[in-house]
Amino acid sequence: MTHLPDFTHISAAYDSTGQNNVENRLENTQLTHDKGVVYLVGAGSGDPELLTLKALRVMQRADVVLYDSLVSEDILDMCAVTAEKIFVGKRRANHALPQEGINELLVKHALANKTVVRLKGGDPFIFGRGGEEIQEVVRHGICFESIPGITAASAAANRAGIPLTHRDHAQSVQFVTACKKLGAPNDDYSELLDSTQTVVFYMGLHRLAEMTRGLMAAGRDKETPFAIISHASLPTQQVLIGTLEDIAEQQASANLPTPALLIMGEVVNLHQEFAQYNLAALNQTLEVSCV
Repeated sequence: MTHLPDFTHISAAYDSTGQNNVENRLENTQLTHDKGVVYLVGAGSGDPELLTLKALRVMQRADVVLYDSLVSEDILDMCAVTAEKIFVGKRRANHALPQEGINELLVKHALANKTVVRLKGGDPFIFGRGGEEIQEVVRHGICFESIPGITAASAAANRAGIPLTHRDHAQSVQFVTACKKLGAPNDDYSELLDSTQTVVFYMGLHRLAEMTRGLMAAGRDKETPFAIISHASLPTQQVLIGTLEDIAEQQASANLPTPALLIMGEVVNLHQEFAQYNLAALNQTLEVSCV
């Protein structure tokens, strides 16, 4: 288990003001007090040290925790020991519970006047279905708060030493899902051809060969640098570097596991430039004392 610094004094200081502000806001609403609250909490990319203090505070107050498959055991262990923990995880074509069932559980427990934490990998509002869940919660007159987490694109890029933007290489970045609703492929590549833009693909490893062929057919340069980052921010993170033309062939041999993120753009070339000095890439960390 990961040992974290003791942030109790910080959390307590925040709690004395932050929780009072929450209660004051509730007093000023027309909502009844016989309902609980739903917190969408971004658990980040898996490294428990990247969890926010606010997320930790809410997790330790939870009565019920609905958690995803990408939430690590270390992070789940930070929730209140008395909380009921319910697994509702999804992987491609393998859902423990359909989305409608998750929505129903959120509403059911909140209507029972419980503090409900919906613990999600990454950030709730970046390909996390957070918006869909909040729509259902609000329909039942239930208060909510969404607490951001570090999305996989940010975590993976930082640890790998691939800046998503750079004044010399990329003036914008796009986050793109490889699959639409009900598993339909997202194969409109016409907006992904700008060489001054970084593109990050979520949930795309199983479509890698199809996507790279489609991008080249649409006009993206076959020499465009391309990276696969597996197990973002974890000690098991792996990075595979290639080009749009050869990355699928490289992956067929390397077989990096899911979950994985794909990054396309000139900034990928900086990975090698930084590698010798990147402590994260070298699996080293500096000791930092928290006072």
